[in-house]
Amino acid sequence: MGKRASAWVESPLQMLCAVEAHHAGLLGPATVIVPRAKLRALKATRRELSRMPLPGGLELAEPSTRMPRRLNAAGDAFSGKVQLRWLTSDPGRLVVVDDGLATIRLLELLAAGPFKPLLRARAQPGRLRAVLGLAAAIRLRASRVSVFTALPVSEELDRAVRRAGVDLVRHDFAWLRAQPPGPGPAERTVVLGTSLVRNGLVHRDQYLRWLTDLAAEEPLAYYPHRREDPVDVALIRERPGITVHDAGAPAELTLRGLDPGQRVLSLPSTAITSLRVLLSPRGVAVEPVDVPEDWWTSRAAPALRSHLTGVSG
Repeated sequence: MGKRASAWVESPLQMLCAVEAHHAGLLGPATVIVPRAKLRALKATRRELSRMPLPGGLELAEPSTRMPRRLNAAGDAFSGKVQLRWLTSDPGRLVVVDDGLATIRLLELLAAGPFKPLLRARAQPGRLRAVLGLAAAIRLRASRVSVFTALPVSEELDRAVRRAGVDLVRHDFAWLRAQPPGPGPAERTVVLGTSLVRNGLVHRDQYLRWLTDLAAEEPLAYYPHRREDPVDVALIRERPGITVHDAGAPAELTLRGLDPGQRVLSLPSTAITSLRVLLSPRGVAVEPVDVPEDWWTSRAAPALRSHLTGVSG
């Protein structure tokens, strides 16, 4: 892949998985990870990772507004800018790292055939955007592409993806698991925040009432989602028994130090999978919380509800 591979990351999970991809040898002996600028959560993640002994040959670049000219790895395969870079350069092998539920959609589209445009699940693209998504799909299918994921993938989808010529590489955060954990919160129960409320998929009142009732039973440590509405976080902070931790960095980094007997609760989220990998050996329960029917809004289609439950259940 040349002297040095370049990875462009736009979320904390993407950054963490790019580190894991380098550690696993997918990107060659030298890799520079370039975080997108002006994203607070990425700055926090980079700061936390910089305090740790990174794998040899890995550089965490300063945040930038410019994507590398030769893009070997990225997380958001549905980004128009990422797709355009793949089409206008010849990076050789392409590596796509985890980007939450979007990773499963990418695998489904790649498995469905070469002429399925790479477009987001709820996108309503114009003609030019649809053409770009189609060209990107064809380019990926014609390239040496690896999808590097810690998410659960069904055997059927696994086989279909491999038949399509895609190298599906599974990982279990081997590098991160080998790092000494830092201190965790004192509360027995940790709740991960959710983006479902801000995205209009779950009713705010029901969610806040659930947190209030939970905190009436025992103290809670609450870790907001990076896309959670600041107004909602302020409301949660005011509730008795809830301590809000403004960690910024992803839960995979901040919660590695939980002790046996503690537990993590979360609405459907891909973080459940990664935290189980990291915390189950320590005797920490990671429990998905089923969303009651009356919590869902009319924007949450049955297929989406099923998809969320399937990934994080």
